[in-house]
Amino acid sequence: MALETTTLFDEADALSRQIEASPVGNAAELEAFRIRFLGTKGLLKQLFGRMGEVPGDRKREFGQRVNAVKELAETRFNDAKTALEAATAKAGPDFDLSLPPLPSVLGSRHPINLVRQKIVDTFARIGYAVAEGPEVEDDWHNFTAMGTPEDHPARDMQDTFYIAGHANLLLRTHTSPVQARVMESQKPPIRIIVPGRTYRNETISARAHCVFHQVEGLYVDENVSFADLKQTLLYFAQVMFGEKTQIRLRPSYFPFTEPSAEMDVTCLICHGQGCPVCKNSGWVEILGCGMVDPQVFENCGIDAERYTGFAFGMGIERIAMLTYGVDDIRLFTENDLRFLEQFRAEV
Repeated sequence: MALETTTLFDEADALSRQIEASPVGNAAELEAFRIRFLGTKGLLKQLFGRMGEVPGDRKREFGQRVNAVKELAETRFNDAKTALEAATAKAGPDFDLSLPPLPSVLGSRHPINLVRQKIVDTFARIGYAVAEGPEVEDDWHNFTAMGTPEDHPARDMQDTFYIAGHANLLLRTHTSPVQARVMESQKPPIRIIVPGRTYRNETISARAHCVFHQVEGLYVDENVSFADLKQTLLYFAQVMFGEKTQIRLRPSYFPFTEPSAEMDVTCLICHGQGCPVCKNSGWVEILGCGMVDPQVFENCGIDAERYTGFAFGMGIERIAMLTYGVDDIRLFTENDLRFLEQFRAEV
């Protein structure tokens, strides 16, 4: 037993020498040191586990000897760890400051917003101001004031979202009620455009949506004629689509204008030669227009004997589809970044 005890004390001394001799010059060596001597299955744990082999009268002495070895291992480990951390901090961050920075990705404006702004800018050059109004409208301004009485069949042209519990309130089906509000509150001359969001209860498809955007225009003054309307729209079309663009006006019907017309422009794809987009006609419809019906003036408190005027309205999505060659209106509202990123150059 005396021989076995002496051997355990010798092992403690040998372990102490190993601790002093083991390299701890880098992080890998330091981790290996910790695992070998201080780990849960390390040599110190194993030596402590042999305490039962020591006679009772020497257990205290053996315990003190092993604790001294443990303190030696912990001191060497902590000192080496502190030295390594200090050296790393002095050397600076572990990255190359000479590398170029990550590129900053610029956002892009929505194509509807781009087209809306171009339309606004085009008419601003010839004196049109921007007017706005509520998207939740009353029946009077949305329909009746614009020449559409309650029993008028023209109401069937627009599928309306009515506000539950408010029979007189609805989501506006066009931006025309803003025209009525301006004519009620402002004396001629009036020269405005009205861009805004509108709503109709339509089935969503590649060509139609229940939420869309319109721009309406209104010019009221003395001696305003249909020729003024035609020249204004020709100017708009050539600024918007190119100087070679031609227009044609076809007779139509709208409850708030008389006479009324729909305007076509030469197809932007085939330039009037005929293609599937224009159904081989060479023309594409983009807006409706006409001379303001005298009854609308009377409804809004304007003297129809003294003043005349014209109005026009177009869908911004339709203009955007023609401008950018988009064949599905749903792309404008799906927020697909692959689609929207194509307009980054337009910012």
